[in-house]
Amino acid sequence: MAEPKAVAESVEQIVPGVWYWRVRDERIGGAWGCSHAADGVLIDPHRLTDEAFARLGEVKAIVLTTSSHQRVAWSLRRELRVPVYVPAAAKAVDEEPDVRYAEGDALPGGLQAVFTPGAGTTQHSMLLPRDPGVLFTPDLFVRSADGPLEWVPFEYMHDPEEARRSAERLLELDFDVLCMAHGAPLVGDANEALRGLLGK
Repeated sequence: MAEPKAVAESVEQIVPGVWYWRVRDERIGGAWGCSHAADGVLIDPHRLTDEAFARLGEVKAIVLTTSSHQRVAWSLRRELRVPVYVPAAAKAVDEEPDVRYAEGDALPGGLQAVFTPGAGTTQHSMLLPRDPGVLFTPDLFVRSADGPLEWVPFEYMHDPEEARRSAERLLELDFDVLCMAHGAPLVGDANEALRGLLGK
């Protein structure tokens, strides 16, 4: 899978230690692809300018929520000499990861993997347990800059009903911030927003 060519020129700190940036990813028709960093861990990273990248501080690892979010993980692994973590069942990877993980495995930065299939078959969300709790999701949800939380269009999902079941599982987690792979972060009342999307 070719790496995206777009480079983000700025990053935004969402809450202390958690960063967000986005690019127009030409590989997916110019749709927004969003990346995050949490306590020194890059999650589904896109390329940043050197100046913007320096704001993130020391990078200890790269974690992919799914194989379709490899983005620039492999070139960053070589440049930064840090390990890449990929879901255990992921098959479509360009390079062999350093670690394959499953739900319940210890991940860098204190991240906790939660198996959330539906949009794809091997996707995992990541919970950063802190105050406030931060949840990173792969391809379940989208959100425009100031818009409501919405589903990724069902025609792009492997199994929309399974995606809904995965989202219902996420309600059991303690989070107030939601960071999506294709949408603007939702800071504050994120669990309640998800409850509203599910009609709960």
